[in-house]
Amino acid sequence: MSVRMPSNFGRPGAQESALDLLGHEILGEKAAALGRAGRRVDETLARLREHGDDGEHRARLLKDAAEAVHAYFIQRELCGLRKHDAVIREYNIPKAVLARLGAK
Repeated sequence: MSVRMPSNFGRPGAQESALDLLGHEILGEKAAALGRAGRRVDETLARLREHGDDGEHRARLLKDAAEAVHAYFIQRELCGLRKHDAVIREYNIPKAVLARLGAK
């Protein structure tokens, strides 16, 4: 008696295909969230540069910018991007914002 391998041997099954689709969807959502977080960094840093001259208002703008940058860094790490040095230079993130994050 001979035994024949199943015809779908070596091909992903329905369950594996569903996991692939879910993984693809998750990656897409991570990328979209990273884009939204990046836009928020742009917006908060622009407000800081435009209106960050007076004391009390500047403190609030610094806090908003630090929160946006922190959220962006977290989202980058969730996407597997661990080094933030290039991003700090690209966005020209002020040292006052980084100081609020505890960065040096």
